[in-house]
Amino acid sequence: MNLVRARLGEIAEVAAGGGAPQDAEAFTDQGMPFIRAGSLKPLVSGASESTLEHLTEEVAKQHGLRKFPRDTVVFAKSGMSATKGHIYRLRNDAYVVNHLAALIPSKKIIPKFLEHSLRVFSPICLIQDAAYPSIRLSDIATMQIPLPPRPEQRWIAEVLDRSEALRAKRGAALGELDSLIHSIFLDLFGDPVSNPRDWPQESLDTFFYFKTGKLDSNAAVASGQYPFFTCSREDYRIDTYAFNCEALLLAGNNASADYSVKHYKGKFNAYQRTYVITLRDDRNSYDYAQFVLGHRLGELKRISKGTNTKYLTMELLNRIRVPVPPQKLQREFTRRVQRVEKLKTAQLASLAELDALFATLQHRAFRGEL
Repeated sequence: MNLVRARLGEIAEVAAGGGAPQDAEAFTDQGMPFIRAGSLKPLVSGASESTLEHLTEEVAKQHGLRKFPRDTVVFAKSGMSATKGHIYRLRNDAYVVNHLAALIPSKKIIPKFLEHSLRVFSPICLIQDAAYPSIRLSDIATMQIPLPPRPEQRWIAEVLDRSEALRAKRGAALGELDSLIHSIFLDLFGDPVSNPRDWPQESLDTFFYFKTGKLDSNAAVASGQYPFFTCSREDYRIDTYAFNCEALLLAGNNASADYSVKHYKGKFNAYQRTYVITLRDDRNSYDYAQFVLGHRLGELKRISKGTNTKYLTMELLNRIRVPVPPQKLQREFTRRVQRVEKLKTAQLASLAELDALFATLQHRAFRGEL
């Protein structure tokens, strides 16, 4: 393979996205997708752009947002998301947030090849201060990658695409196992919102204890020893812990009220707007509690306070009542979940092997060894 190298600024336009509208009502399910830094991980994992927030052309013009064309390659250039290395190629025209760098390929480079190149020659190397991660557009423009002739670019991209398709199938199998857990939940308990089996109900403050973290969201470090739960769906790390227990972690604020609830057992730390939730009666099941709370996220989104940033208060949380089925049935759910989790562990091990093989294939491709 011809290992001639080229600067990114010579083969693509290097730009940045724009500021996100602060009014949550500006977003809709129509128009074009709006890509945030937090969107990258699920998109790289196979999520559809149709699941994202959207903006109409009129709203985008009001906020001075540029439309980036299909096949633009984007990645985070500031914040902790910049340390994650998620590279994504737009499948449709889209607007992107100003925390993202956007590379619009010229005719010199095939977009899929550019995407694969940046996954190997990661822009993470351009970060100078791990405490305040950021990448300058000028540094991105001077970054170099191999640039073989277009026929070789196309062949490499096709080989890597086929390999990625195998990994995607394994990832889809993992998704089916998650769906299986959801089906088990409904089979045992019914819909927790309509409560068709008339289980006794409790308010959240009688079912749970609530605490919050104490830290700012920028307290995360790139390779910390412990999990650090913020209001992002991204997973972050930190070198200190404030909690050592089993708990649910509920995001307490979010620009679009897109809340999540996570389950963790061990040492961890939390952002000051993240609710750390523990069971008042440890004979109840955390697996059940996570699912029953997850079923109420839509309602929490609807009743959230705030304009620019949506947030939850204890007064809002305590409006929610959840069914409390017999503890024996909850424990049965936990047993079934554990069996499914064992299958997931095996699938994850297989996926890790595929990931390692794919990484080897990537590096061989860009060394001219395929």
